[in-house]
Amino acid sequence: MANNYQALKSGTDVRGVAIDLFGAPVTLTDAAVFDITAAFVCFLADRCKKPACELRVALGHDSRLSADRIAAGCRQALTQAGVTVLDCGLASTPAMFMTTVRLEADGAVQITASHHPADRNGLKFFTRDGGLDGAQLSSLLADAEAGRRAPDAAGTVEPVPFMTTYAADLRRMICASLGKTEAEQPLAGYKIVVDAGNGAGGFYATDVLAPLGADVRGSQFLEPDGRFPNHIPNPENPDAMASICEAVRANGADLGREITAADTLKNVMLKVREPGKDWELLGVG
Repeated sequence: MANNYQALKSGTDVRGVAIDLFGAPVTLTDAAVFDITAAFVCFLADRCKKPACELRVALGHDSRLSADRIAAGCRQALTQAGVTVLDCGLASTPAMFMTTVRLEADGAVQITASHHPADRNGLKFFTRDGGLDGAQLSSLLADAEAGRRAPDAAGTVEPVPFMTTYAADLRRMICASLGKTEAEQPLAGYKIVVDAGNGAGGFYATDVLAPLGADVRGSQFLEPDGRFPNHIPNPENPDAMASICEAVRANGADLGREITAADTLKNVMLKVREPGKDWELLGVG
């Protein structure tokens, strides 16, 4: 039976059931992961006008339970084509795009299903121009269905602790926007609550805000846990929003941030006080 990888297309990303947690059949199979990643190698080689064996591709994943299996399939497809894999491990989606800037990777693959339930996972592909658009992904999936692959070669895997670099970049950006240096602790005096939803975004509290002086006590669910035991990692979900609102209230915070499993910036809850008024929670997209 011919593979129908187009059924895994969700906008500009690949999405599917990746692990049997709730009784749904697995659709993001090992074969699908290999074939789609192999087709991405061909797409990238064509775009970069260089053989696959000269490509450098960054690979990262969020905290989902199926991440290790899918990462192994991606590494196999990449190295079998001779690609140098920059293995970033647990990483946020914005960080994986930035590998094409800071590491000068030719492309990047992020294993994530963003705010979808724990049994889902997916693949998000980047070039130096950003994420693939819908038409590009459809073409890539057609190549995967046809079994398009680069010639076999011996690739390598290089572990890269990129999230350390990315967190430092974010601190520099915050400092630059405030006209301060990191040594000046520009966020001192601010109480900021982060709800990472047990995804990949806990670093934002510990490695970005706290080193700049912010009081992040009261932050919650920073530990990666692909079961998402506290609430689903969707900041538009009422339970998730109730969780961050309550954390902001309970801790008297100035600002609260809700993060998806892959650390995409979906929603922020601000807590603002005006003279003569009680604290007020405002939803910001």
